[in-house]
Parts: sequence; structure tokens; C-alpha cells
Amino acid sequence: MQKINFIDGGVCAPNGFTANGILCHIKESRTKNDTALVFSEKPCNVAGVFTKNRVQAESVKLTRKNIADGKAQALIAISGNANCCTGAQGAENALRMAQCTAKECGILPEDVVVYSTGVIGAQFDVTKVENNIKTLKEGLSKEGHKEARIAIMTTDTQFKEAAVEFSIGGKTCRMGTMCKGSGMIHINMGTMLSVITTDCAISSKMLDKALHESILGTYNCVSVDGDTSTNDSLTIFANGLAGNKEITQQDEDYKTFLETLNKLNTVMAKKIAADGEGATRLVECNVKGAKTVEDARGLAKEIICSSLVKAAMFGSDANFGRFLCAMGYSGIDFDPDKTSIWFTSNENSKRFFENYDDFEVHGNNSILVYKDGVPVELDEDLAKKIMSEQAVEILVQCGDGNACGTAWGCDLTYDYVKINGDYRT
Repeated sequence: MQKINFIDGGVCAPNGFTANGILCHIKESRTKNDTALVFSEKPCNVAGVFTKNRVQAESVKLTRKNIADGKAQALIAISGNANCCTGAQGAENALRMAQCTAKECGILPEDVVVYSTGVIGAQFDVTKVENNIKTLKEGLSKEGHKEARIAIMTTDTQFKEAAVEFSIGGKTCRMGTMCKGSGMIHINMGTMLSVITTDCAISSKMLDKALHESILGTYNCVSVDGDTSTNDSLTIFANGLAGNKEITQQDEDYKTFLETLNKLNTVMAKKIAADGEGATRLVECNVKGAKTVEDARGLAKEIICSSLVKAAMFGSDANFGRFLCAMGYSGIDFDPDKTSIWFTSNENSKRFFENYDDFEVHGNNSILVYKDGVPVELDEDLAKKIMSEQAVEILVQCGDGNACGTAWGCDLTYDYVKINGDYRT
């Protein structure tokens, strides 16, 4: 296994990338940065995956078009307005965002990726971006990831970023990322936004292949509330400045790249789940012994998506019947009489954001609640203690095969309803 080291710098960690974030008052009440720019000094190979929701933001539509040739050099993102369900005016606003960014950066509008997140069905004043793009561009720096990571947040309580260093062909490569996501999260990519940057040399074709493969077991295994956003977007930029031989086929270098991408995307998937709107704990569900990987992931995701399961997690209630019920209506073939369930946690673990490199859900406490189709006599006090930790694992052992899968979610709290009850106002 390739040695992967976590480093600082987020999207600016790889060579040739800079970023910045400023406040443009996209939403008048906002007091923190709301507009971000990420720029590569060299044109990049690029790939992307987007929401499968039939209702799509104008930023998603434009970005799909712009990266169809596998090339891009900059990303502009706003928070406070989703620019979705906004018709021709919304389409023009997205285009104008790309055009003003391109003009200021000295590139083509077709080489700009556009992101937006916030309230659906509201127009925004694009001149707020146009009038501030010069300031945004002039502030680009290697430290600018600190401003950009804030600018893409909406209801997030924590910024989300990570970066790693790895080796390909004897060359040191770097990969960095930032994302936002807290509510309307039921990622089904082909309101979550993510950008990945790397100085590794890799073709657009292989970049696209790696990204689509990686999301299946990372981002697409996250759910906060079961709502797939209209704006889900994930793009990856590769400028090749690390100097390695370009990856153009599925060789050992490609495997190393994919392994690194999986590591980084897993970290971000957990960050999103842990920061679900109103959430008090990260829930990780591991299913083992399923017939296929797809079955294992499907069962795990069905469990963490269940509102009753999420409510039980909030109440620290080891009501395993809800977990089996969710598995049962999944439509996935498994034998309940060969199924066992444990709950585990690490009472000494820090919140995931503070310790993402070494974080493990598995830890000091575990309790078996269901064994081969039969309930186990339960120590309610121990179960309550385990399920009250900030990170809890549901371990499901099936008896149907050898495949494993993981999904991440969070509990359902009163605050989730409060946050979303008056989201527009």
C-alpha cells in the first residue's frame, strides 16, 4: 500500500494552485465570505460528477458543458443562492460569472467551473460578483484556501478540507480538497459541493475513470437527510506540475492515484456526515458478509438513511429492530436468521474534524445486540453509554457472502427541524 501523508494547505497544497474567498453579500444577511475562487497557473485536465436530480442548478448545467472537453483552469463558487429554478435569467447569471472570472484570470469562459449553493428558486444580483472579481483575483495566494473554504459554507458548522502527499514514478505529488455539505445531503452523483486539486499528471480520461470509481464507495455512501440536492457537484483539476509521467492507462500509477483519491474522499465523506444539520454524532455503518459490494453498501446506506434509525441514534437507544426493518425494505436479498448486529464506539475519540488522519470509529466499547436472528440480553446502561459518544459504529454481520460496504450518516435532532423550518428567512 502506498504511503499517504496528510499535509496542510487544502486545495492550495498542490503546486500551481492558489485560492481566495471574499464577502460579496450574495445574501444580504451574510457576514462571512461567500464567494470563492480557485485557480491553476497552468491549464488542467479535469473531470466531474454531478447530481442525478432531474431539477438542476444553472451552475451545474453550465459546468457540465464547460468541462465536456476535459479541460478547465479556474473555479468560481458562490454561497447564499443556489441559482436553481431561475430560468433564462439564472442561466445568464451563471454565464456572466464564468465570463467575468475568465476575463480577470486571462482565460476562456469555457475553462471556468461555476458552483452555487443556497436557497433554491431565488434570483441573485450577479453584479455583486462582477464588481468584486478583481479583488477576488488579486487576493489569490497559497494561503487563500483558508478564505475559500469558508466562502462555500452555508449551514455548515465547520469548514471541510484536507490534503495529502504521495509518490508516483519517483515524483512527489500532492492532492488537496475542500467541500461543503450539511443539509439536503443524500449524495447521488453521477446541497454538496467539492473541488479536488492535484499536481499529478493524469489524462482527462483516466481522471474521469478514477473519479467515477472513487465516489461509489465514498461520497455516494453519505446521507444526512435523504434529500439529493439540485446542486451536487464534484470536480477534480490536474495540472501535471509534479512532473511524473502522465497516467494514461490502468497501471500501477493509476492504482496509486485511485488509492489516494479514495483516502481523501473518504475523509471528506465522514466530515460531511459528522456535520449534518443539527447532528450530535457521526454514525458509521459497516456491513460485512453480503453477497456483493453493491448489496453491502446498499444495506448500510438504507440503515443510515432511516429516519427511525436516526432518531434512535439521537436518543442513544439500541433499538436494533429499526435497523433490521430498514434492511428488510431495502429490496436487497439477505438472510435475517444469519444476521448479527453490534454497536461500537471510542469513548476517547475526538470529534472527527480534529483528528481525521488517525480517526477510527472502532474503539474501547462494543455491545452485541442481535445474534444470528435472535435478540441478545441487553445491558441497557452499556448500550446507552456506547451510543452517546460522538462517533458510533453499527456493525452488521450477514451470512450471505464475503462482500463488505460502508455508509456514513448522523442522528436526527430537534435542531434539524429548526434549521430547515426557517431556512429562507
